[in-house]
Amino acid sequence: MSKKIRCAVFGLGRLGYWHAENLSQRVKGAELVAVADPLEGRAKQVAHELGVPMWHQNPHDVFKNPDIDAVAIVTPTSTHAEMIKMAAAHGKHIFTEKPITQTLEEADEVIEAIQTNQVFCQVGFMRRFDPAYVEAKRRIEAGDIGKPIYFKGITRDGQTPPPDFIKHSGGLYLDFSIHDYDTARFFLGAEATSVTALGSVIEKQYVAEFNDVDQALTYLTFDSGAAADIEASRNAAYGYDIRAEIIGTEGAIQIGSLRHHNIKVLTRKGCTHDIIPDFPSQFRDAYLLEMVSFIECLRNNQKPLVDEWDGKRALEIAVAATQAYQTGTTIQLESVHSVDK
Repeated sequence: MSKKIRCAVFGLGRLGYWHAENLSQRVKGAELVAVADPLEGRAKQVAHELGVPMWHQNPHDVFKNPDIDAVAIVTPTSTHAEMIKMAAAHGKHIFTEKPITQTLEEADEVIEAIQTNQVFCQVGFMRRFDPAYVEAKRRIEAGDIGKPIYFKGITRDGQTPPPDFIKHSGGLYLDFSIHDYDTARFFLGAEATSVTALGSVIEKQYVAEFNDVDQALTYLTFDSGAAADIEASRNAAYGYDIRAEIIGTEGAIQIGSLRHHNIKVLTRKGCTHDIIPDFPSQFRDAYLLEMVSFIECLRNNQKPLVDEWDGKRALEIAVAATQAYQTGTTIQLESVHSVDK
């Protein structure tokens, strides 16, 4: 298909800027024609830097533009539901950063809007597009480790966001562990049936003001008989530490390490290597590849690989994990199979 997908990006913080940069320069078949950000002057600045013809402070101006095919929503989580529903109502295909919404009620509303208006939606679970994760999934599907029966996920970061971000983020389970919840579903090929969660405030004391934690553990069971444990931490002062392990009946796959560059430095004091400093260094390629996939799906009139239903499934787990931590109980989930999509 030769048609280019004319896109707009809403929200031009660090991640929004990367998506805008990728769409304007690196994604074949995409044409970035508009950017929007409520911060005065920000959209104009980015438009000039990237050669984008239109910029707006109010996203409503973009929705009304019939020449725009798709929008990338990279705005605060609390705005996702409204933005998605407006995009769908105006016939725009949607890429939205995770989580799809803050509540399950909102998720049902946006799914109805997406389906009623017959637009496509992709949720930004970029780890599924990381080359290492893609290869691990291929190996699992090829039967290299037998039946997958256990997932272990680690997400640690030492760059704790400021209080204002924590206040609006939805919490560590919703904003942080949700990537691992989606990844567990992705690798195990199953749906969660129960959620147990523990959490503590052990270093970043101000998160307690917002009923949040800085260290968390989630234990999941799945309808296939598999299980998973997922650690989340904001206390990794040493760097950005993302790892995963899938245990099968005939083997295991391990993903990720702390090594940034594949070099060792040998001195009289010993051997050292540098450490991945932040999430851009870890997943920059994945952010590009997920957008490449989104545009290709639109150009070929195909449903995105990570859709609104995947967004809701991960949100269900995150909401249950938050509730399980707050109540000290195990939350049972209904088993929902992919045939329900």
